[in-house]
Amino acid sequence: MKAWLAKNWFIVGLLGAVGLAFALPAPGARGGWLYPEVSTKLAIALIFLLQGLALALDSLREGLFRWRLHVLVQAFTYLVFPLLGLALDAVLGRFLPAELRLGFLFLAVLPTTVSTAIVFTSLAGGNAAGALLNATVSNMLGVIVTPLWVGILLEARGESMSVLPLMRELAVLILLPLVAGQILRSMLWKRLGNLRGRVGQINSCLVLFIVYAAFCNSVQSGIFVEHGWIPALIAGGGAVVFFVLIMFLTVVASRVLRLPPGDRTAALFCAPQKTLASGVPMAKLIFAANPALGLILLPVMFYHPLQLLVGGFLVNVIKARNHRPH
Repeated sequence: MKAWLAKNWFIVGLLGAVGLAFALPAPGARGGWLYPEVSTKLAIALIFLLQGLALALDSLREGLFRWRLHVLVQAFTYLVFPLLGLALDAVLGRFLPAELRLGFLFLAVLPTTVSTAIVFTSLAGGNAAGALLNATVSNMLGVIVTPLWVGILLEARGESMSVLPLMRELAVLILLPLVAGQILRSMLWKRLGNLRGRVGQINSCLVLFIVYAAFCNSVQSGIFVEHGWIPALIAGGGAVVFFVLIMFLTVVASRVLRLPPGDRTAALFCAPQKTLASGVPMAKLIFAANPALGLILLPVMFYHPLQLLVGGFLVNVIKARNHRPH
């Protein structure tokens, strides 16, 4: 049990953060003594400062010239996945609560993961340098592309969003800390010693705090009393549908482009994945005024553990296949 908790503590923490929000919503809700209007923004800035500190840009050169892999991953992240989201929304969206529809569309336009994509690709013997490059580029593009996509999707639904003020806030709370982290990396990274391995854990704890604050507002506003547990079931089922479809399309596209085995592995662990670590802070900034933020976050919160479970299984399958005698 200890070993399992050590490996899956973040998923347990997500459940704990949501449970705590239902049991004790007042501190993390708007106007609470945790001052979430300020503390969540500070947490977002710190997340991206630490991401910039941990990001080894000098390692990107190794994967620079695998252009077919890069085209596949970025096209899937910011074109195929959003179009799939729009198609599913056109067919099934009218049966869902409005906030949950928005949550699935938000999931579709998020960047890929960083650490998970690289670790899984490396463990499976794939092109880890290519995975690193694509995950990094995807997350940098996400600061601009994700809110633009959200603005387009809202306009298509007859709603409006002021994109320019949002872009300025994203630049201040995401881009500037990311650049500052890169600048500080050359001075501090080697001096941090054992703390370097804790950066991911610190970021995960900050994400849990933002999730807690988001659900506190939704609980206080009565969203879950109004809708019950049906949105959670829909979010879980929808996450499975999204993941299966995008995995299938990734495999097909990799074969059509005739990617070498190492690049196919990198594509498999980059193209279908969506980041919770960056997605939660982005959602907090983009939908800050929406009391149903908890509902909007449900799809990505179900998608995250699903991609971890399937990714871990695929690593073992690919390693076994690679070591099979020919």
